Amino acid sequence: MIEEYRDFLPVSAATPVISLAEGATPLLEAPRLSERVGARVLLKVEGANPTGSFKDRGMTLAISKAAEAGDRAVVCASTGNTSASAAAYAGRAGLTCAVLIPEGYIALGKLAQALVHGARVLQVRGNFDDALAIVRELAEQAPVTVVNSVNPHRIDGQKTAAFEVVDVLGDAPDILCIPVGNAGNITAWWKGYCEYRNAGQATRLPRMLGFQAAGAAPIVEGHPIESPDTVATAIRIGRPASWYGATAAASESGGAILAVTDEAILAAYRFLASAESVFCEPASAASVAGLLEVGAPAGSTVVCVLTGHGLKDPDIAISQIAVPMVVDADLGAVRTELAL
Repeated sequence: MIEEYRDFLPVSAATPVISLAEGATPLLEAPRLSERVGARVLLKVEGANPTGSFKDRGMTLAISKAAEAGDRAVVCASTGNTSASAAAYAGRAGLTCAVLIPEGYIALGKLAQALVHGARVLQVRGNFDDALAIVRELAEQAPVTVVNSVNPHRIDGQKTAAFEVVDVLGDAPDILCIPVGNAGNITAWWKGYCEYRNAGQATRLPRMLGFQAAGAAPIVEGHPIESPDTVATAIRIGRPASWYGATAAASESGGAILAVTDEAILAAYRFLASAESVFCEPASAASVAGLLEVGAPAGSTVVCVLTGHGLKDPDIAISQIAVPMVVDADLGAVRTELAL
């Protein structure tokens, strides 16, 4: 990814590129969703990145720059995806990785990734915002580099997703729908679209529609949420680090930051899996849930960002769909149950 967009990234010949072949994720037509909305809708499937989420785009650059600077250790706070990505890329670079996660509020699939990639994982008795505050203080007192989205290299890496969309479509879409948690991703996508247009690679900019979960919607509410609560753990954040970036992206593009309920998120989650054959994590489905609520002009082109793979949180899939039926090892029993 860095090599593909080197001219748009803060790298030089002296930068060691730490890569796991991230980027170039599918931009998938969504015919049934398009039919429901009355517009052309495409899904940017970021769960196809190496560790299963969009975080890899920013992490490849953040870790590459840390290695260039001679850093030996990195640290992050995480609801899951950042920890998995940081651990994998730090391991690739030979760096020590420390991760702070909120106790009991991280999907097991993501925790497993961080552990298996060799990170030192600490569970904090608090939420993500508490963990991030500690991480930022730690970086001021110890020789570690923060690789959360407060690190500008993370934003620069993540903006490449917007480049890819323009490269495939030939221009920017009319509307970009995206989940909003810590708000770095919507900030990055907007930066990418603006830079590509300024470079003559696109002729227009999209309306940016960001969607928070209703139980964790500080930007929509206009104040921090002390105890955010949503089934969409990846966006269960009450004090977004990139709050201003998100509101700027929305206002400058003529878009908005809106909230969707957990019920709407889970309905979109199930629809994507059953109707479009795309299995994403619940937070990803916030972009589609939002689109289904606000709609889109007839004939417009809409891109919904699906930020992470559904296998990040398999417990939600099982609990929200159904537990497989148990039958006897008998052909008759199977035919009866299947009504065949």
